[in-house]
Amino acid sequence: MLTDVVMRTFRLYGAFLDAAEVMTKPVGLTAAWWQVLGAVLREPLSVSGVAREMGLARQSVQRIADLLVDKGLAEYLPNPAHARAKLVRPTAEGFAAVARLREAQHEWANRVSAQVPLEDLRTTLDTMTKLVAATS
Repeated sequence: MLTDVVMRTFRLYGAFLDAAEVMTKPVGLTAAWWQVLGAVLREPLSVSGVAREMGLARQSVQRIADLLVDKGLAEYLPNPAHARAKLVRPTAEGFAAVARLREAQHEWANRVSAQVPLEDLRTTLDTMTKLVAATS
């Protein structure tokens, strides 16, 4: 049963990435850039912190963070807890790019969630949370 859940999750993740690419393209982002910016919207995190939070490879996050900094969408800050592991934070331009996504993202989320009962979404979130804990 778990294998079926994993395979369906891969398919769903692919569908989410496809939708994210459609939403991000008009604002000059990619799905991967949005993932990293989204992880640091509330507070700056180190690259390894973003990787842990998002379940991504540290090297992939480092590459994306460097691109975001080069494009002026993020910046590196000194990390008081670790001299070599700088913190990543969106710039004003990075925050603005994510803000431009909100309308499209809300429309997409409303369209998709209208097809699934709210209680099913709650159960799915609860189950996913348990699976993340069980596999961590």
